[in-house]
Amino acid sequence: MSNDSFVHLHVHTEYSMLDGAAKIGPLFAEAARLGMPAVGMTD
Repeated sequence: MSNDSFVHLHVHTEYSMLDGAAKIGPLFAEAARLGMPAVGMTD
């Protein structure tokens, strides 16, 4: 499966107090590096 047909639809970032630790900038940079067209943030 190529990365452009896969999108994470349930991602918590640093703005979710107890659920997430991912910083938005590095998260988007990694998604772009992997060729993913989108990320679904669910904060």
